[in-house]
Amino acid sequence: MWFSVLYGFYVVNFVAFHGDAMRELAEQFSTLAEKQGATVPIMIGHRLMGHALLLTGEIAAAQAHYSQGLALYDPAEHRPFATRFGQDISVTILGFRSLALWLLGYPEKALADASRALKDAQEIGQAATLMFALNYTAKTQTHCGNHAAANSLLEQLIALADQKGAPYWKAFGMSVQGCVLVATGDTSGAVHLLTLGMTALRSTGATLYEPWLLSNLARAHVDLGELEGAWRCIDEAMTAMQTSKERWCEAEERSCREAVAQHM
Repeated sequence: MWFSVLYGFYVVNFVAFHGDAMRELAEQFSTLAEKQGATVPIMIGHRLMGHALLLTGEIAAAQAHYSQGLALYDPAEHRPFATRFGQDISVTILGFRSLALWLLGYPEKALADASRALKDAQEIGQAATLMFALNYTAKTQTHCGNHAAANSLLEQLIALADQKGAPYWKAFGMSVQGCVLVATGDTSGAVHLLTLGMTALRSTGATLYEPWLLSNLARAHVDLGELEGAWRCIDEAMTAMQTSKERWCEAEERSCREAVAQHM
């Protein structure tokens, strides 16, 4: 029972991002799991702690937790837990570890994890797991500069989200599509999609990845010569990071500030 309560509180604080609360809940979950010595709670504990550390900026420590969690995963035994925990445990760990590996400077390993997550999600066939994998694989492809591949995955995600009535995943897909447009030079389209996607995300109560999305929106405004809009987005991103403690993209936000300053 306590695992379900802690997990529920964690998910709420993950989506409406509150880094300090996530870390505290992950520690409580992991401590309880270690006391009981049960494999599944220990594995979930590594997943929760990995997410909390990664998104608050402790990348190497997060990667270690993800690897420990994956080492405990047995597909035959643990795939049925996907319905209980929202998505398949291994797929979610691989999706987030791909981000950690990219941030640590290992793009090929990041793409390998993302591809494996998508392959496993397609095998499992659960819509929630597949939407997660499509989004996070697209995100990794975007970070690695593979924009056509990312866009193809995002189109699949949005179509599946429409089919399943999943506004959160549709909004996420649109937002990441906006980031792809920033990278490929379609700045007007990027501003439109990012604004639309972020508004839809906020309507679900989600603020996860807001600093990253705002940094991309700021870059689009810079490319359009709209420096006031760019500074507004940067200020919002900085406030969001300070409030939520979501710091994994701090370097990108700093780079964005420098880019705006160069146009002054």
